[in-house]
Amino acid sequence: MNKRTKALQFSKMTRQAIWDRDYGQCLFCNLDYHCTSTSQLAYEIKDIMHFIPRSQGGLGVEGNGVIGCRYHHQMLDNGNVGLRSEMLAMMEEHLKTHYPGWSREELIYSKWTMKNS
Repeated sequence: MNKRTKALQFSKMTRQAIWDRDYGQCLFCNLDYHCTSTSQLAYEIKDIMHFIPRSQGGLGVEGNGVIGCRYHHQMLDNGNVGLRSEMLAMMEEHLKTHYPGWSREELIYSKWTMKNS
């Protein structure tokens, strides 16, 4: 696995830290945000969602991840109902409450930054 690919993935330890921070609960379900799926299973399966997507170099770090159910994760990734911007704003607010000094720039992989080595 190359260095970039590894840096963009959430390690087992990072996944556990995000799970613990978010109490294993979907950020959006907790806010009762557009909970209109008819499939209960879609709410029960939990994923870790990148704030900055891997496709844009989003690092696999605690400050770039939030727990989301499969329903809300697909809603965020597909953006087909026009809610992506609003959902990202909610994620950003959540992350800023947990990480003082949080910034988007620090969540993006750069091969020139020693921190990402």
